[in-house]
Amino acid sequence: MALKRSTKVDAAFSVSSMTDIVFLLLIFFLVTSTLINPNALKLLLPKSTGQVNAKATVSVSIKDWHDDSYTYHINGDETPLSYQEVEDALVGLLAAEEDPTFSIYSDETVPVGEVVQMMNIAKRNHYKVILATQPE
Repeated sequence: MALKRSTKVDAAFSVSSMTDIVFLLLIFFLVTSTLINPNALKLLLPKSTGQVNAKATVSVSIKDWHDDSYTYHINGDETPLSYQEVEDALVGLLAAEEDPTFSIYSDETVPVGEVVQMMNIAKRNHYKVILATQPE
């Protein structure tokens, strides 16, 4: 009696486990990316369609208190600084940087003059500036 054995190797590869892993990684990165908050102050940023990919190491937040007073905060620190202290703090933080860049997070109710003062600090010290906006 001639018995035949079927010992053929199946060349099919199941990708269902791979898609499960990719899906779980996607969920993980989506959840962890929402936990990252660049500034601790609640600011309503102006809307813009253009986005910059440059990374700033220092952030300056300008908060409007709606009584013609504005406070400046470096790297989301809760303690406010005066305008005169901001330049000294920026010079100290960006002294060791090869390409010094800082970002300005300005409340949308802050007058343009306050933002221009921060840009003047950047111009005097040869820093690059990123004006933070909210995507439309």
